[in-house]
Amino acid sequence: MPGGVTVVAYVLLTTATGKENHVLDEMRKLPELSEVHQLFGQFDMIARIESKDYDVLCDIVLEKIRTIEGVTSTKTLITARFKR
Repeated sequence: MPGGVTVVAYVLLTTATGKENHVLDEMRKLPELSEVHQLFGQFDMIARIESKDYDVLCDIVLEKIRTIEGVTSTKTLITARFKR
């Protein structure tokens, strides 16, 4: 993976009603996110995180994403690499 990235994860977010744009703006300021998109359905957003290890991933989710005003819940999906 490029730039020393060893962990890729997707975070599904739910936001408080009316806070979607604020959360999106704040998420776009995070350099660790390679993508962030708004969604229709059960979740309001999805973000792609690239980090060097699981500890850094944990810090991004707990300290940067979950602390954004308007984020009410997250689900983190960590990608897997299977050896064949």
